[in-house]
Amino acid sequence: MSLVKRNEANWLPSVFDDMFKTDWLGGTTNGNNIGTSIPAVNIQETDENFLVAVAAPGKTKEDFKIELDNGVLTISSEIKQENESNEKNGRYTRREFSYSSFRRAFSLPDSVDNEKISASYKNGVLEISLPKREEAKVQPKRSIEIG
Repeated sequence: MSLVKRNEANWLPSVFDDMFKTDWLGGTTNGNNIGTSIPAVNIQETDENFLVAVAAPGKTKEDFKIELDNGVLTISSEIKQENESNEKNGRYTRREFSYSSFRRAFSLPDSVDNEKISASYKNGVLEISLPKREEAKVQPKRSIEIG
């Protein structure tokens, strides 16, 4: 059984994305960069485990939250920043806010050993190892004697 991306009933943001990502100015902006971005995820299955790799450069391991609830693995991140600058003579103040977040959810197969899940973050990639239960691993071929 494979790891399955979970489709959450969250259609409202896509309606806003369709409206605001449309380039109404005829090619003067890159509409794909407006709004939030969701990092790419690669999922690899081996005989021993599943490996989920999330491309998220520029973050730290503290920026991520990984939760497991009723067989659903959720990976999320939320970063809020506020910068303020003043002119030396005090004529103006500028405050800039920055906010980025994402949330990905995956339904885990029964073959995953939930107690042995581990994660690491290195070189802009969050890796989550989902080991398989012993009984779910590929067993070597053996002969059975007829009695």
